[in-house]
Amino acid sequence: MTYNTIVVDIEGTITPITFVKNTLFPYVLNNLDAFLNRNWGSEELNSYIELLREQAQKDVNDNEPEAVAIPREGSDEAIKAAICKNIKWQMAADRKIGALKAFQGFMWKEGYAKGELFGEVYDDVVPKMDQWRAAGKKLYIYSSGSVPAQKLLVRYSDKGNLTAYFSGYFDTAVGLKIESASYTKIAQEIGQEPSSILFVSDNIKEIEAASTAGYQVIISDRPGNAPLGPESKAFKIVTSFDQIN
Repeated sequence: MTYNTIVVDIEGTITPITFVKNTLFPYVLNNLDAFLNRNWGSEELNSYIELLREQAQKDVNDNEPEAVAIPREGSDEAIKAAICKNIKWQMAADRKIGALKAFQGFMWKEGYAKGELFGEVYDDVVPKMDQWRAAGKKLYIYSSGSVPAQKLLVRYSDKGNLTAYFSGYFDTAVGLKIESASYTKIAQEIGQEPSSILFVSDNIKEIEAASTAGYQVIISDRPGNAPLGPESKAFKIVTSFDQIN
């Protein structure tokens, strides 16, 4: 394979899927009430609540089942209760919504800063990134998690601060990960031909979208990832980054 740029997914690719599901998500659910109480009334928290509120209203208007509106008026406790119910509903549905991801990232920022969270990175990732950097290749992240959350995970990782390895970060603000147009846009933004970019992900729909956009692609098949279907046989599959040429 000949490429000068690598774009990697996070969950199930450079980070165990269990870290997200068993550490990051429970951190939000278990600390949500206390976090709201501790930061209530702050301008920063209000900005994230407003994003949730706007998304909640859209969900209600779209007749999303179980959608929870977040009122602007009423008692603090009633508004907090609506926020908690909204977030728990969205997380139970595993929604890849920008407002939710932004709020989660806001909470994780505090957890990382306090030393309560450390990003878990596979042992084979950093040695491969060292090889790529030595070869002059540029590395980017494209994840459904917000860009701030991505930066926190690699800054406060169990392998140390890894931010120097990455030239940029992309989330769903650039487009959905299962749409080929998103990968075309990323190639344009980083100034590279799609054919010169390698994309690594555990999600076959993302792999197919990137391939359609002209990327070279590799499927990451890590422990705990969703089982791969027969459609995955059309692509190269690795279980470790040291298997990537």
